[in-house]
Amino acid sequence: MRKARAFTLIEILVVVVLLGILAATVIAMASNSAISAKESALATDLQLLRRFVLIYKCHHLEVGPGYPNGQTSAAPTEQAFIDQATLSSNEAGQTAAIGTAGFERGPYMQKIPANPLNGLNSVQILGDGDDFPATADDSHGWICKPATSEIRADSTGSDDNGKSYYDY
Repeated sequence: MRKARAFTLIEILVVVVLLGILAATVIAMASNSAISAKESALATDLQLLRRFVLIYKCHHLEVGPGYPNGQTSAAPTEQAFIDQATLSSNEAGQTAAIGTAGFERGPYMQKIPANPLNGLNSVQILGDGDDFPATADDSHGWICKPATSEIRADSTGSDDNGKSYYDY
């Protein structure tokens, strides 16, 4: 008679432990890939926003977006920033619907992108005399100072190299 060979409980446990270790490795690698993709998207979106600000400023008498009707004597606002990005404008910085006669500039963007790390697309606009906050607080997607044409991500944390997302 032939004796049937079966796996022992120890052999099965060893296989299960090895599969668990492999699964944990794959999950960690997938998680790192997702974070890397978000960091890359953040850098790309910041580059897009910074490019918009510079082009807008060149087209509008060296006045950055955010000032209502292009008036630097007025306090800059988030709504003016969004309108100047997504609508047509004239040289003075006044906005109108796309295709309106006399408003030949823009739109520069279809919409303000959401910050990939916190999911927010709002823009905190700093007044002329305001300084950037010392650190990000994730309350907005972006922080912009129209007077200096600077824009930053309002994202806490840092990448694998230790660089703060706020300093991207």
